[in-house]
Amino acid sequence: MSAATPATYPVVRFTVRGVPDAPIDTPVGFGRPYTVVYDGHCKVCGRLVRLLKRWDRGKLLELTPSQAPGVQARFPWIPPRAYLESVQLVGPGGRTWQGAAAIEQLLDILPKGRLLSWVFSIPFIRPLAERFYRWFARNRYMLGCGEHCQFRPEMLDYADQE
Repeated sequence: MSAATPATYPVVRFTVRGVPDAPIDTPVGFGRPYTVVYDGHCKVCGRLVRLLKRWDRGKLLELTPSQAPGVQARFPWIPPRAYLESVQLVGPGGRTWQGAAAIEQLLDILPKGRLLSWVFSIPFIRPLAERFYRWFARNRYMLGCGEHCQFRPEMLDYADQE
């Protein structure tokens, strides 16, 4: 690809009869205004997603693992490495939050989350929350349900499965 050729991204678009077609640059959240893209291999993330499903009575959230086909094509402005580092929340118009900022935004939009979102109004909580989130994200595979269900991304060792 030459420097003059613009980058293109494959996009899959589904059309349902009776539903107006959305503009191409608007992420389609299957009728929901927010899309949460999380690590589908992380056991703790899976538990938190189940909690989000219970709290999301208004059906505001589409919950998608980052490993699902088409995620990167659907959100081309999010670098692939960002999916490995933190949860991504994509809102109306493509506005995107990640990490602790995504958690704060989720708490703001969910009715039960509003009981906790006031914490972010305390001075110095946002930077501390981001620092804690980054620590959690680096260690998430060790915080699951134990070593036997850890995802081993680099060195696959099947010696324990005989």
